[in-house]
Amino acid sequence: MASALLHDPDELSTQLAVAAREGDLDALDRFIRTVHRDVRRYVAHLSADPHAVDDLTQETFLRALKSLHRFEGRSSARAWLLSIARRTVADDLRRKAARPRISGHDWQRAAEQAQPRNLPGFEDRIALAELLDRLPGDRRQVFVLTQLAGMPYAQTAAHLGCPIGTVRSRVARARTTLADLLAA
Repeated sequence: MASALLHDPDELSTQLAVAAREGDLDALDRFIRTVHRDVRRYVAHLSADPHAVDDLTQETFLRALKSLHRFEGRSSARAWLLSIARRTVADDLRRKAARPRISGHDWQRAAEQAQPRNLPGFEDRIALAELLDRLPGDRRQVFVLTQLAGMPYAQTAAHLGCPIGTVRSRVARARTTLADLLAA
C-alpha cells in the first residue's frame, strides 16, 4: 500500500511538502520539481500576460515557501499550490489594473505584435487559447485544471468547493463546446 501511495503524484507531492516543512532540503527540491510544471501551466492559463508567466510562477513558489510552515497536509500540496497561484495571478491583475498608463500608446501591445509569428507551434497555442477563451469561465476553469493540469476530478471539486458531479458535467460540456467550435 505504501508503494501505491508513492505512485500517486498528489500523495507524493504532499509527502514531500510535509517533509520540506520539517526542514528536509532534498524533499523541498523534489517537491518543487514535482509540481513546477503544473503550477506554471495553470499560471499561464490564468495570466493575461504571457511574458509574466515565469515571474508569476516564481512568485507563487516564494509565497508557498513563506507559508510552508503552516501547511499541514490535510489537502493535496498541489491543490494548495494552485490556490496560491490563483491568488498570485489575481493580485498581479489587480496591481496592473491599478497602475496608471503613462501615455495613450500601448507599448506592451505593440511589442507583442512585433513578435515573430511563424515559429513552430505558435499558431496552435494561439488557437487553443482562443478556443479556451470562448468557453464559459466555470467550464474553462475545470477543463484547464482536469485536462491540462491533470488534477483529479475529486480534487478539483474540493479545490473549487463544488460537487464532483458538477466538475464532471462542466468538463463534458466544455469538451462538447470545444468539439463544436473545432467543427465550425
